[in-house]
Amino acid sequence: MMTASTMRATDRPARLPRWLRLSLPRDRRFARTGGRLGALRLHTVCESARCPNRWECWSHGTATFMIAGDRCTRACGFCAVTTAKPLPLDPDEPKRVAEAARRMALKHAVVTSVTRDDLADGGAEHFARTIGALRAACGEELMVEVLTPDFGGERALVETVLAAQPDVFNHNIETVRRLTPTVRHRATYERTLAVLRMASERPARSAKGRRMFVKSGLMVGHGETVAEVLETMQDLRQAGCELLTIGQYLQPTPANLPVTEFVRPEVFTALRRAGRKMGFVDVASAPLVRSSYHAEDLLWKAGSKR
Repeated sequence: MMTASTMRATDRPARLPRWLRLSLPRDRRFARTGGRLGALRLHTVCESARCPNRWECWSHGTATFMIAGDRCTRACGFCAVTTAKPLPLDPDEPKRVAEAARRMALKHAVVTSVTRDDLADGGAEHFARTIGALRAACGEELMVEVLTPDFGGERALVETVLAAQPDVFNHNIETVRRLTPTVRHRATYERTLAVLRMASERPARSAKGRRMFVKSGLMVGHGETVAEVLETMQDLRQAGCELLTIGQYLQPTPANLPVTEFVRPEVFTALRRAGRKMGFVDVASAPLVRSSYHAEDLLWKAGSKR
């Protein structure tokens, strides 16, 4: 990872290093997963954000549902999701998400959304309705993880989602304090910490009395230093975050921010060890880790340590 002397701001990596090169799987389940999602007219962050793990996840019969449409009201520098005036919410979408989860026989469903600053509640009630629909269709055994926007930092809106009893409440900090204005200019570092703190302070319980975990994630490769990443991790712990994902930023389109550095795998390993020492229940840290990548495994490990 960068230090002040290892790379100038004008330097750009020339090509993907070997540890980031993927071989595309050839599995019928990939097409089957896409077919089910298409038939139910659902969006996924896998497609909209151009996730590099889509081939693997879909071939394993999993996907991350993206609700509230596919048009975001923000234009974060790292994200490939379309920025445009959103369409009205689809009231039937929660039921279709639940039906997809039932057909895919999911044991762990991950639901995220575009940011809807145009809505009075930021889409919080839509999240709650989707959680409820998933429980109704798949039973209380289904583990539900939500990855939410910041809802403008309004406690009542965060509480609306928490009241629906997800098993994991995830809100990503994305990057270090210094780079936040560049990487996600309409969000703020302190607001993200405040949202995570709201979730951690509420004595939340998920379905069947299970304990809810608070989660966040960040990308590296934007020009941050090791010290800045460790500081961010400490800030997240102090805000009550228990699960953490750390992955390499990859430029999804030419219009997005360029990659400043490809961080070596051993640095991710060191960050995971540092996170465990800080008190995180578990940390998923590797170049291709994303917020919902192997989310079921991370939650299972967390649960087994309680």
